[in-house]
Amino acid sequence: MALKGYGGAVSAQPEITQRDLRTRSREIMDAVQSGQSFTVTRDGHRIGELIPLRQRRRYVPRDEFAAMSRTAPDVFLDAFRSDQDTVAEQEPDDPYAR
Repeated sequence: MALKGYGGAVSAQPEITQRDLRTRSREIMDAVQSGQSFTVTRDGHRIGELIPLRQRRRYVPRDEFAAMSRTAPDVFLDAFRSDQDTVAEQEPDDPYAR
């Protein structure tokens, strides 16, 4: 989505003034939500960037997980347990022992 008056595709990062941000905030925020980034200026000086947040995936697709698993190193259960025993206390904590 290209924002009217700012020319260009979503990949370009146009400059917007502080006044534009104030008066066209809804239109600008909709563009940011769609992936557009902006450089904000005040009195002709660059003062900041308005960029969309990276969206985190909530899951890994099965095919991608399978592909990653094929190249993962082998896990040896005895070595794993030994490593865990060296760093984790194995005795349960008694809350009444205080």
